[in-house]
Amino acid sequence: MAQLDVRPAMARGDDPFALIMAAVAGLGPAEPFELIAPLDPVPLYDVLGGRGFEHQTEPLGGGDYRVVFRRQVG
Repeated sequence: MAQLDVRPAMARGDDPFALIMAAVAGLGPAEPFELIAPLDPVPLYDVLGGRGFEHQTEPLGGGDYRVVFRRQVG
């Protein structure tokens, strides 16, 4: 599973979108992607949903979220 924690980038004030999309582009066909973020990345759900991904979101507390994206089957 590919993993990316964007909290450090966002703490610096950087937009993590390019990092996220690069990680997604490097995924294998059935490889899931785990994102850790300091907010619920709701806009990303539509972006990656349009590319065939579904997501499962888990609040970690303190405002942080773990989201696992998987390609939809069928």
